[in-house]
Amino acid sequence: MENTSTETIIRIHKAQREYFHSGATLDIGFRKEMLKRFLNAMEEWEDKLADALWKDLHKSYEEAYLTEISIVKAEIRNHLKHVGGWARKRKAHSPLKLFPSRSYIVKEPLGCSLIVSPWNYPVQLLLNPLVGAISSGCTAVLKPSPYVPNVSKVIEEMMKSTFEERYIAVVQGNRDVNTMLFEQRWDLIFFTGSPALARKVMSAASRNLTPVILELGGKSPCIIDKTADIRTAAKRIAWGKTLNSGQTCIAPDYILIHKDVKEAFVKAFAEEVRDLHGNDIKEDRHYVRMVNDKAFERVTGYFKDGKIIYGGRTDAESRFIEPTLIEDVALDPPLMTEEIFGPVFPIITIDDNGSIISPCHPERSEGTFKKAVMEFITSREKPLAFYYFGKESEGWEIIRRTSSGGGCINDVIMHIANGNLPFGGVGNSGMGHYHGRESFECFTHTRSVLVNKPRLDLPFRYTPYKMFSLIRRLM
Repeated sequence: MENTSTETIIRIHKAQREYFHSGATLDIGFRKEMLKRFLNAMEEWEDKLADALWKDLHKSYEEAYLTEISIVKAEIRNHLKHVGGWARKRKAHSPLKLFPSRSYIVKEPLGCSLIVSPWNYPVQLLLNPLVGAISSGCTAVLKPSPYVPNVSKVIEEMMKSTFEERYIAVVQGNRDVNTMLFEQRWDLIFFTGSPALARKVMSAASRNLTPVILELGGKSPCIIDKTADIRTAAKRIAWGKTLNSGQTCIAPDYILIHKDVKEAFVKAFAEEVRDLHGNDIKEDRHYVRMVNDKAFERVTGYFKDGKIIYGGRTDAESRFIEPTLIEDVALDPPLMTEEIFGPVFPIITIDDNGSIISPCHPERSEGTFKKAVMEFITSREKPLAFYYFGKESEGWEIIRRTSSGGGCINDVIMHIANGNLPFGGVGNSGMGHYHGRESFECFTHTRSVLVNKPRLDLPFRYTPYKMFSLIRRLM
C-alpha cells in the first residue's frame, strides 16, 4: 500500500485542528449522531471487513465477528447509552472557607488524537479506541498496519464514506509514515504495539509533552496448579493459545505447571486441540495463519530452544504452524525472553519444593510451588495478562503478590470480553486504560471550575488577614 504523503498528513492535521477549535464536536447530540453513523457503517461494511480479515489472516467469518466486529459494535452501543452521563458537568462539594462559591468538575475533549494500531486484530484495535475519541468529542487520525493491506484499505474506504476527513481520517504507510505522524503536535497519541516501538512513541511525544496511551504486550504467564481441573484448563488454554493462532497480545505465553499434573495436561491439551480444530488442524478453516513470512520464520525459530513434546508441524507456503508444546527450555533463549505471538508454548515443570524439573536446571530449590511461581513472574517484566488454574484462593494470593495488566482465574482471555472492565497494561506492558467509560476518560481532560458571587466576599482572604486566629481554628 502506498505511503500517505507528508503534505497530505500536514494538511489533514491542520484541517482537523481547525475543525476541533470550531467547536463542532462539543455538542453531545453531535457525538451521538456520529456514534450512530459509526454503528451503521459497521453494519454496512461488516462483510467487507470479514472478507479482508480472511484475505490477510485466514480469519474465519465467525472468529472475525466474535473477536473484532462484535466488540466494536458493543463498544459503540455502550457509549451511545452512557456518553450523556459521562460528559455531564458534575457539582463538587465546596468547603465553608470558600463560601459562597460553587465547584464543578467539567469533562472536555483533549482535542486532536492519533490512533496507531497493529496487525493482529486490525479492526478491533483500531476502531475500538476511535469510539472513545468520538464520544469524548475529539477528532482522530487513524493509522492502520501495512501488514494487513486488505483490512487497511477497507477501513480507509469505510471512514471516507462515513466521516469528513477534517473530523476522522485514515493515513496509510510504513514506519516512515509513523515517524512523520509522531512528529506532529497531537493532543493524545493512542498506540497499540510492541514495547520497542512504544519507546519511540514516548520519545517523540515528549517533545511536545503529548499524553500517550500505550497498549503493549509481554510474556503472559499461565499457571497450572495441582488443584486445577485439568480437563477444563486444557480446553480453555488450547482455545486461548490457538485463537488467532496465538497472535494475541493477551494470549498465554508460557506455562508454569505443577509436576503432578504435567503429563495429564499435555495429554488433555492434545485432545482439546483436536476437539477444537479436527484431526488435521491445517485443514480447519477456523485456524488462522501467521501474518507474513517474517512472522512464520520468527515463530518457527523458537523450536530450537527446547524439546518438542506435542505438535511441531509447519508449512511455509501457507504460513501454517501447528500448536506446539516445548519443554526443557533454558530461561534466557528468545523463547523465554521474547513475546512469542504464535502457537508455540514453552512449558516449565515445577515440583512441590519449587525446583524446575529440566536438564537445563539441575539446581534444586528449598521452597514451594507457589513461591517459585511468584519469584519467576516478579523477576521479569510486568505482563499484560496473568492466568491461574487451580484453587481460587491460591489464585488471588498469587495475584496479590504479583502485577499484570489484567487476567483470569480458571480462564484465559475472557476478561477482555467484559466491556465494563478497564483494559490496559502496567510497566513494560503499557500505560493507560480503555474500554467503556475508560475509553471516554482517556480522550478527555477533567477540568476543575470554581464559580463565585461577584459582589460577596469573605474578608479573611485579604491582607491584613483579619480574624486570622479564628479562621486558623476553622481550617
